[in-house]
Amino acid sequence: MSATANPVSPETTAEASALPAAGSSFYTAMRLLPKERREAMYAVYAFCRAVDDVADDGGAREVRSAELARWSADIDALYEGRVAARVRDLVEPITKYGLKREDFHAVIDGMAMDALEDIVAPDEATLDLYCDRVASAVGRLSVRIFGMPEADGICLAHHQGRALQLTNILRDIDEDAERGRLYLPREKLALVGLTHPTPEAAMRHPRIGEVCAAVAAEADAHYRATWEIIARSPRKATKAARLMAAAYRLYLDALLKRGWQAPRPRVRPGKLSLIAVALRHGIV
Repeated sequence: MSATANPVSPETTAEASALPAAGSSFYTAMRLLPKERREAMYAVYAFCRAVDDVADDGGAREVRSAELARWSADIDALYEGRVAARVRDLVEPITKYGLKREDFHAVIDGMAMDALEDIVAPDEATLDLYCDRVASAVGRLSVRIFGMPEADGICLAHHQGRALQLTNILRDIDEDAERGRLYLPREKLALVGLTHPTPEAAMRHPRIGEVCAAVAAEADAHYRATWEIIARSPRKATKAARLMAAAYRLYLDALLKRGWQAPRPRVRPGKLSLIAVALRHGIV
């Protein structure tokens, strides 16, 4: 997530440990929230970052699996009134905003999908489940903190989570391939002749652009659905979601403009475009 923001000194040491990078669009979006909601989001972010670090950099697979299981146990204990130190900051957000235990577990389960084995050409259903766990579940936690009405909030989390995660996948295809991962769906790869794809073979394939374009079209549909929900929702409750959707859409547009033919330089939207997004959506 990359939006331009001026660094702002955190109010507390605890908040500082949970803060995302000051230059990220997440940081910018969360700074728009009232203090109590902002601090709740930082607590959720810190949890997500911690389990993501386990999945990506937590050592051998069995070590990562065991640590994620401990996180899962800590979440269960938290909801049963036994609070481990590392989840203490979640107590108030859970109590105040009604955050659901199953959404925290979904995030952990999504990280486990990366931790237990390298994902290579999942089928469409598995990819959608992955997007739901690592992105839309975070969205479900977030929309409750934002104050969204329940039904539209859950619908927004569904579509925006998938829009953002598919954008991430398209942005990071080469970096993921270097790590032995390939998140492009098996069915779309088969349509261009890759029936037993490896990450390396997919990145070299002359028709990989067709697969990426099809995934981009799905992301576009989710962005459109996201904005339909935002348009009918209270503007104050969607401020952070609006900024995130608009910033990430710039990345998808930049990828489409760049194209998919190798070499694929990493894209970054122009600074002025990101500033314009921040100004437009940072005002209620």
